[in-house]
Amino acid sequence: MRFLRQSLTGLFLVAVTLGLLVYAGAMVRDAIEARMSRETRAPQVRERVFAVNVLTATPETVVPVLNAHGAVQSRRTLELRAAQRGTVVDLAEGFEEGGQVRAGDVLVRIDPTEPQAALDRAKANRLDAEFEQRDAARALELAQDELSATEEQAALRERAFKRTQDLAARGVATDATVETAELAAASARQTVVSRRQSVAQAEARVNQAVTALERAEIALAEAERVLADTVIRAEFDGTLSNVNVVQGGLVSQNEVLAELVDGQALEVAFRVSTPQYARLLDAEGQPRKAPVQVVLDVYGENLTATGTISRDSAAVGEGQTGRLIFAGLDKARGLKPGDFVSVAVDEPALERVVRLPATALDPAGRVLVLGAEDRLEAMEVRLLRRQGDDVLVRARGLAGREVVAQRTPLLGGGIKVRPLRSTGAAQPEEPEMLELSAERRARLLAFVENNTMMPTDVRTRLIARLQQDKVPADMVQRIESRMGG
Repeated sequence: MRFLRQSLTGLFLVAVTLGLLVYAGAMVRDAIEARMSRETRAPQVRERVFAVNVLTATPETVVPVLNAHGAVQSRRTLELRAAQRGTVVDLAEGFEEGGQVRAGDVLVRIDPTEPQAALDRAKANRLDAEFEQRDAARALELAQDELSATEEQAALRERAFKRTQDLAARGVATDATVETAELAAASARQTVVSRRQSVAQAEARVNQAVTALERAEIALAEAERVLADTVIRAEFDGTLSNVNVVQGGLVSQNEVLAELVDGQALEVAFRVSTPQYARLLDAEGQPRKAPVQVVLDVYGENLTATGTISRDSAAVGEGQTGRLIFAGLDKARGLKPGDFVSVAVDEPALERVVRLPATALDPAGRVLVLGAEDRLEAMEVRLLRRQGDDVLVRARGLAGREVVAQRTPLLGGGIKVRPLRSTGAAQPEEPEMLELSAERRARLLAFVENNTMMPTDVRTRLIARLQQDKVPADMVQRIESRMGG
């Protein structure tokens, strides 16, 4: 009985399973038929709208600023060289690296013993030349007096000879007497010639004495110059640099002892490209006297100075490009020759230009403007200048249009957007301030106080800022980056 019962239960379960499978197959078939018989409908498409920042293009007059980098240098630098060799017997008290000197100050004295002896000999030689000139003048006067007396004697002999000839013609004098008178007249004439030769020799002696005196005076002037060259003086107010001499040292002729730099006559030399140089020229093809601002960043404390373009280089230079421009600086407080600075030059003003963010312009020179129904339109513009993160452009019909401030690859002509307009002017960001611990403040102060390469006024300002309760974060970062460790 139990076997029959279990067999019937198995048959029942198999029948139920087959029934379920048939029912499932029928449901799948009905679903497929319903799917295939359903009418196809296109899905509803929604247009994607992008949110963009827009700003109004407002034409204005802008003075572009040309940014470059350059080096500060002195317009007057003098090499102090030893004109004479010898031993340095005296140095000025401030003759050291960075020493301040005034015009006319005695800086170096070289042993003057030999030049002084040469000067004394030159003075003695000049005295000899003066005495010789006086003796030659007196000898010339005597020779001229002798010539005058000899000429008078010759004239008397000539008249005596003529009288003797007259007497002989009347038969009073003999021929022997005539010959004697003639010989005496000839001898007198010979004496006159001899005295003339003496006068010529006396005149030549006078000329030689004059020449000798001039040579003596030249030698005396040279000896005085050599003696004066043993003393080196400052030609102008300035600062000493590259000092290379000690007291008691032996220097050779033309040896460089130091350099005298005029710290008040500074200029900055900076290089610009040829297109930038062309924008700085005036109608005559010369660089305009454009204003220049120079900035030196020193641990967050900027040293600034103003000036004016003065000239440009005569040639490009081997291996260089562009143009080298020089600008004189006015009251460059804290700047030193050799400083690497940033230079900003005001270019000629541009009228009717629009200032836009650089992200609004694509490489093809087009911007996206807001059109009808908030759809974008591409507009070509002319790029005039790049000013940091901004560009100065100009285009017909751009004034008053709303321009997309930041372009993305998803934006283009015909795209519908949702404009986001700025409601107010952006407030300038205030510098981040830090509260320093006592150890950190002491470490920073010690570094600044021990930094002798820093200008005194800058060091004073930094110490005053570091002693405040809150210190600018960028200043602290700059100082710690130079401290190392």
